[in-house]
Amino acid sequence: MSVSDRAKEIPSFIVMDVLERAQELAASGREIIHLEIGEPDFDTPEVIVEAAIRAMADGHTHYTHSLGIRELREAVADHYALRYGAAVDPARVLVTAGTSSAMLLLFSALLESGQEIVIPDPHYACYDNFIAFVGGVPIRVPVRAEEGFQFRPDEISAAISPNTKGIFINSPSNPTGQVMPPDILEAIADMAPGRQGGPYVISDEIYHGLVYEGREHSILEYTDNAFVLDGFSKRYAMCGWRLGYLIAPPHYVRPLQKMHQNFAICAPSVSQWAGVAALRHAWPDVERMRCVYDTRRQRLIQGLKDLGFDIPVSPKGAFYVFTSCAHLDPDDYKLAFDILEETGVAVAPGRDFGPGGYGFLRFSYCNSMENIEQALGRLGDYLARCYPGAAR
Repeated sequence: MSVSDRAKEIPSFIVMDVLERAQELAASGREIIHLEIGEPDFDTPEVIVEAAIRAMADGHTHYTHSLGIRELREAVADHYALRYGAAVDPARVLVTAGTSSAMLLLFSALLESGQEIVIPDPHYACYDNFIAFVGGVPIRVPVRAEEGFQFRPDEISAAISPNTKGIFINSPSNPTGQVMPPDILEAIADMAPGRQGGPYVISDEIYHGLVYEGREHSILEYTDNAFVLDGFSKRYAMCGWRLGYLIAPPHYVRPLQKMHQNFAICAPSVSQWAGVAALRHAWPDVERMRCVYDTRRQRLIQGLKDLGFDIPVSPKGAFYVFTSCAHLDPDDYKLAFDILEETGVAVAPGRDFGPGGYGFLRFSYCNSMENIEQALGRLGDYLARCYPGAAR
């Protein structure tokens, strides 16, 4: 039986390969410390769980409107007004089962075969796979360590062609943890007029609320003619609830809605009511978690530097540290798996995030301070044993 080319050719999500190998080792009795996966280690805040329980008790367990329940779409609009001063019509909000579902719908609506999306390199591992899966072409523009892993507007402009349909941004960024400053966001908004003849800005804002230095800005502060991806997994510790949303230009809403009706019907009903409580009532919990992440961030940065890792620019958001490992082994894939096998510490190889990630490792601080300290100790022993000339 023949498997489709697109199914055969899509690359694996390497972080998941690391996680699954780590799980195999754990099943054999090894003690594994997970620093590879970007999943909050906190339980979902109680106020959100209680809202879900009430929703089930009240019978909110049926299909919802394909765009999402009105209460959640209004809560999203209110959130953007209060936090960013951006006016969002709830009719522009499509609620989905996570931002990955939203991304697949977005690119299916936006791209014809061969059309292009400009993306940063390095970038979240699945961006270019989503684009290519629907026949699009990812155009990678480097974001360099020595420039703070920031997009350069002149290089974006040079990458835009008549075939360009979008400029994809992610701030705070996975894997680098960097936050885009207002001047760069404004410059990108100016070069992406959308319906007026140029590309759209596509802004992945999933790590908003998890910033430790300065503050994040939404692209909707600079233009209405953009797509925004966001959700509840990261800042609200709701990965398993599978809840996200897409804010789209008005003329894209109905095509997106029709695809959602056909492919998913609607997002999970109980999760949607939980999302209302998250946006309305859980910000004190978000702040509590953010402060804990910040403490971990500072300790992991210092601990890795003490071990001789080069961190060109400290991350300011999300929950990752992206560090060069070229002084140990330029083959970050081999090194990540060797660290896992030898130490039981799971980390992500940089190549999962595009060619710009070669020679880097990504460490997540979605783990307890105790486990971070233990992981640093194991890494120190490993470096002293296997790379004595490189270890400090």
